[in-house]
Amino acid sequence: MGNEKAAFGAGCFWHVEEAFRNIHGVISTAVGYMGGKTRKPSYEDVCAGNTYHAEVVQIEYDEKKVSYEELLDVFWRIHNPTTPNRQGLDVGTQYRSVIFYFDEKQRETAIKSKESLDKSGKFRKKIVTEIVKAPEFYRAEEYHQKYLEKKGIKRCGIF
Repeated sequence: MGNEKAAFGAGCFWHVEEAFRNIHGVISTAVGYMGGKTRKPSYEDVCAGNTYHAEVVQIEYDEKKVSYEELLDVFWRIHNPTTPNRQGLDVGTQYRSVIFYFDEKQRETAIKSKESLDKSGKFRKKIVTEIVKAPEFYRAEEYHQKYLEKKGIKRCGIF
């Protein structure tokens, strides 16, 4: 038991980071890009839609204080996992719903969580969230890190 990593894509990474940043047990967050075809993409590359990277938040957390299951609960709550490549007005593969897992336990937990939510009837449509082995994480440019905090925005409209 110690520090672990998790990574989630659920639309614009500024909002996703804000949802996780102040959770008790979350040590740090970083926004960036995962799951694409280009090495070291820039924000402009990802926004152009040609790299297939997702905007993500990578989280370092203390599993003694917050569980992966609790992080998944936040993930499901902050976005609509039934809309492929779209969250609100943001459209494109970079905004897809995706869970990047770092080990087999995370993979199994994510699959069970998705199946349970799908069966719950909370959503009328099928959940389209991808569950994918974590590839290399490319940290986004510094001005994107803790963006909403830097701008003095206390609450995001999606959660």
